[in-house]
Amino acid sequence: MAELKPGSKAPDFTLPTDGGASVTLSALKGQAVVVYFYPKDDTSGCTQEACDFRDNLTALKRLKVQVIGISKDSVKKHDKFKEKYELNFPLASDEDGKVCEKYGVWVEKSMYGRKYMGIERATFLIDADGKIAHIWRKVSVTDHVKDVLQVLKELKKAA
Repeated sequence: MAELKPGSKAPDFTLPTDGGASVTLSALKGQAVVVYFYPKDDTSGCTQEACDFRDNLTALKRLKVQVIGISKDSVKKHDKFKEKYELNFPLASDEDGKVCEKYGVWVEKSMYGRKYMGIERATFLIDADGKIAHIWRKVSVTDHVKDVLQVLKELKKAA
């Protein structure tokens, strides 16, 4: 499969979300969407990233952007994670990993010399036409949401 890059059409998906709902990317056409992939609910980095998106959601909405978090955790785990941290955006469950594979974030990782497959923390900004406008790979959670907001503001100015 070809590697995704800015200008590529974002792979469509429909995934179950917390609260028994579901989200379909193509149904959000006409608005920008931040899709961020993260390894696991309720771990330190993933919690910080989710809370940063939560705390900046008003600013993101002002820029007419939706946020969707995706991991391989179950909907039940998402429900608990969302409730615990009062997250105000959908968390989608990609338990079979198909969407992670489409976006190229299911990768071989290494920890303490042990190799394993896992989700590479990555964020995709998808424009109103369903094309990828920006990609952040191997995301460091510190200041990540600020970077996302900065890019959104620059794109808005350029439009």
